[in-house]
Amino acid sequence: MTSHLRTALDLAARNVPVLPLRRGKRPFANCSNCSKSTCGDRPHMKAAGPCLCPKPCHGWAAATTDPSVLSSPAWAAAWRQAMAVAYHPGGAGLTVVDLDDADAVAWARRTLPPTRTVRTTRGQHWIYSRTMQSANRVRPGVDIKSRMSYARWLGPGTGTMTELPDAVLALVEGEETTLRPVVVSSVSTRITVDRTGSTGCRHTEQYVLTGLMRGLEKIRARTKTGAGSQAYGAASFLAAQHADCPGPCGLDALSEHIIAAAVSVGVPEPYAQRAVTRGLSGQTGRVT
Repeated sequence: MTSHLRTALDLAARNVPVLPLRRGKRPFANCSNCSKSTCGDRPHMKAAGPCLCPKPCHGWAAATTDPSVLSSPAWAAAWRQAMAVAYHPGGAGLTVVDLDDADAVAWARRTLPPTRTVRTTRGQHWIYSRTMQSANRVRPGVDIKSRMSYARWLGPGTGTMTELPDAVLALVEGEETTLRPVVVSSVSTRITVDRTGSTGCRHTEQYVLTGLMRGLEKIRARTKTGAGSQAYGAASFLAAQHADCPGPCGLDALSEHIIAAAVSVGVPEPYAQRAVTRGLSGQTGRVT
């Protein structure tokens, strides 16, 4: 029995669902039967399916508290190669605020109520009771790990665990919200962008508009869920395109179109504005 398996069994006995992690802090890849979701996925995943594979497939969804599964021959090879143990916070009734650097930790100390804290390689995990939707990069250096996610086990931590505060819930508020049924044309609406303020941009107008239109099409296609996340992704992509420009690039004018596209498919405007602002500043450190 490896040390990681012993740790996993100890956690499972305390009703914490666990799984092995390979090098790079990643779950083990799906077996050939589960590759590319040909198995139909696990019954409790977002894309609920019939998969009952005995191997540690499907990332977080493989996490279990069943000692017979953890110690089974189907998991043995993974434990022999494992570099760490992970757990499924949502399955344990928890939310982990993953603070990836000193600035993120300082923000949490200013903003969030104290709770159980675990040191990580570069920052800290703040652990609260209750679950919520998981989301990455809700602000610089901050991820939320709860439902449909996993976190690396780094020890029990210190401090008294407190209940999940509204301030954490608000970080992903409205991300998956679509307030009304919408019908979106598959034909892109022709747009124009005022580029008089983009005196330091290295790209042609056609290049900029092509990237913007692709982002808008992806947002408008999210008529049921995920448009807020897609708006963040579109803004982040545009910012990355201009990361090497001396600036200014007039990204504020582009952001107005991204926000409008998200609002058109039901994302609350305040959330769309926050998502786009985070996407732009996350890549360049500024909004220009």
